[in-house]
Amino acid sequence: MNDIGTKTQTKDVVLEYELDASPEKVWRAISIPAFREKWLPTGALADVEPVSSTPGEEIRYRMRDDEPPFLESIVTLQVGPNAVGGTVLRITHGLDDARLVRHAQTAANDSWPYLMCAA
Repeated sequence: MNDIGTKTQTKDVVLEYELDASPEKVWRAISIPAFREKWLPTGALADVEPVSSTPGEEIRYRMRDDEPPFLESIVTLQVGPNAVGGTVLRITHGLDDARLVRHAQTAANDSWPYLMCAA
């Protein structure tokens, strides 16, 4: 029996970028709406206001897919200096839609080890 379909995906997608710009410049690009709009359009956001923000370090936005089933997710953008005077930008994208939360259920025929012993 294959249980791939019964597990929920709990891993977030984490991307990390090394940028030549200073952390202050990157922070402005991700936190000021007029600058953010150029690379992250307001239409992609479920709410234009951040979910949370730690100035100069981290900002979180709630996003919504533009196609059905219109799932929502939280995108966390973290900014930090790198060793050569640039910036490390870490983007963590995690699904946060209540429709994806499944209760732990076992299938009615999930007693396969016992069935194998009986055969």
